[in-house]
Amino acid sequence: MATEPGATEPEWLSTKEAARRLGVTARTLYRFIDEGDLPAYRFGRVIRLKQSEVDAFVEACRIEPGTLEHLYPDVNTSS
Repeated sequence: MATEPGATEPEWLSTKEAARRLGVTARTLYRFIDEGDLPAYRFGRVIRLKQSEVDAFVEACRIEPGTLEHLYPDVNTSS
C-alpha cells in the first residue's frame, strides 16, 4: 500500500530503545505500558513503541512549576 505524499511513516522504537530514551528500566517501561500510560504495539512476539507517542508521554510527564513544594522544607522555620 502506497503512502500518501507528505505523510511520514512512524518511527518505531524497541522496548530497549524506549526505556533508554526515558531513562527507566525495562520493568518500569512495561509497567507504563501495562497501566495504559504509554501505548505499545505487539507484532508477533515483538513489542514496539512509536517514537512520537514516547515523546508525547515525556511531555505529559512534565512537572508544572509550584507543584513540588511538599517535597522541600519550608525555609521560614525560624521561631
